[in-house]
Amino acid sequence: MAKESMINSNTEKWNEETNSSTKSFREEQNAETNVTIVMNHPDEGQENNSDEAKQLANNPIDTSFNRDDSDFNLRDNKAEKSSKEKAKEPDGRVMLKREIGLISAVGLIVSVMIGSGIFVSPSSVLEKSGSVGLCLIVWAVCGLISYMGALAFAELGTVVAKSGAEYAFFQAAFTPLHRFFGPLPSFTYIWVIVLLVRPAEVAILVLTFAEYVYNPFADYFNNHYSENVEFIIKKLISLLAIGLITFINFSSVKLYVKIQNMFSTLKIAACFIVILGGFYYLVTGHTKYIKTGFEGTKSNAKDLVLAFFSGLWSFDGWTSVTVVSEEIKRPDKNIPRSISIGVPLVTLLYFMMNVAYMTVLSVHDIIRAPAVGMRFAEVAFGPLSFMIPLAVALSTFGCGMSVQFGVSRLCYAAGRSGHMIESLSYIHIKKLTPAPAVVLQGLLTTIFILVGSIIRLIEFVSFLIWIFYGLAMVALIIMRKTKKEAPRPYKVPLCIPIFICFISGLLASIPLVMSPSIEYLGAMGFIVVGFIVYYVFIFRRFHPRCMTKVTHYIQVLLQVVPSEG
Repeated sequence: MAKESMINSNTEKWNEETNSSTKSFREEQNAETNVTIVMNHPDEGQENNSDEAKQLANNPIDTSFNRDDSDFNLRDNKAEKSSKEKAKEPDGRVMLKREIGLISAVGLIVSVMIGSGIFVSPSSVLEKSGSVGLCLIVWAVCGLISYMGALAFAELGTVVAKSGAEYAFFQAAFTPLHRFFGPLPSFTYIWVIVLLVRPAEVAILVLTFAEYVYNPFADYFNNHYSENVEFIIKKLISLLAIGLITFINFSSVKLYVKIQNMFSTLKIAACFIVILGGFYYLVTGHTKYIKTGFEGTKSNAKDLVLAFFSGLWSFDGWTSVTVVSEEIKRPDKNIPRSISIGVPLVTLLYFMMNVAYMTVLSVHDIIRAPAVGMRFAEVAFGPLSFMIPLAVALSTFGCGMSVQFGVSRLCYAAGRSGHMIESLSYIHIKKLTPAPAVVLQGLLTTIFILVGSIIRLIEFVSFLIWIFYGLAMVALIIMRKTKKEAPRPYKVPLCIPIFICFISGLLASIPLVMSPSIEYLGAMGFIVVGFIVYYVFIFRRFHPRCMTKVTHYIQVLLQVVPSEG
């Protein structure tokens, strides 16, 4: 009892300080806009007047997986404010700020799309296509498909002005259609992406980062340890990396933007170094390998489909800018513009890098090389080949940082809508970042790093991503009917979402049809568990009593409060 009394006393003191720092602005905002802000638990249905504000400051905020319709409507109305109105809002509000401009949005797309794959393993597309000519066609078509999908997402991002990408789109399109099945797609997306796919993806990226940081130094100093010792060292480097990534995303959006822009610039520079190396070989007459053209082309449908599957997976990340819509400056203009710059830029870099690889190396060398970039650098740059491991390390760290930045916004959006615990939608009182969501992603990634190899698990679940892409296109088509009056500063032809739906269905079924495995039952089992959680906590609205204390402790520990945006 003494311990609990001390905690409550400290909490009341901190809450009083927080309330006093924001109280004057809240009164001013209510006076100017004459808008009632719901600050208490929605089940209580009380309005925010001065007496209740004092009561709120002295009591822990309750949490629930669900909110009533009035709370949803209020937040929906606020989310639909124009970017000009958002820009006029005072800086004193505890909410996510629009700090990502056009250049930073392009940098986010580039940072997420370009990971380690183009440096380490672009050989799968060549292996499945069989020839230089067909391989380059596949890369170009994959870039075009990604661009069309991204343009469709740009329209969705301007119609649904909320962070969360597919999650927000599913809510807007499907939730009003049915009481039980309507919210299910958005919850399933959160269940799979937030709790499994993205944190595991970040774990793989930082493990790759550790590999490419440690090995060059070990080779340079000729100081290799036993396999077990090296395994532990790489794990420690990975944990330090995820700690640094989490610290950056926890601390400041501006800090993230600065570091992300720097890493994106260095990443693009590394790509250009590879391209220039290949161009030098071309102009000096080394055309033996690139001139083979379509020799060895594979004609069976299975190999061709798998080649496109591998290529499109390398382009994954073109949705990243719509995940953070609420932090983009002038989203109605900058979301389409950033996509129109970022995705074609990555397509051009991927295409020209493959031309460089196929100019310097033979098809056989590329397919056999464990890391194509390293083999290319050894042949083309000789003693300067260390640049490729450095480029891979920069790419993986920057990509991991950007993926965590985006998925923490998904946590924030899900907590705000009641599909995850509400405290995940809380904002740090000073740093104005979704601190609980960032910390959760850091912890999940740490668990995946410590558990061991998770690549196979990702392979069995990642095919679901294409199902979600297809559902997003269905959402776009539905909202053309249900949200006819919504402002659409940007609109794609209807044939584009229909085509992406077809591609998504094809790619989602490839693993199941062409390489069926019992492990897919594990992936589907994870989804079934999600359905059970949805039924108990979302549909039936079961609210564990302990969640009040959990929210209470999270607020005290992380100094967070509900977002006022």
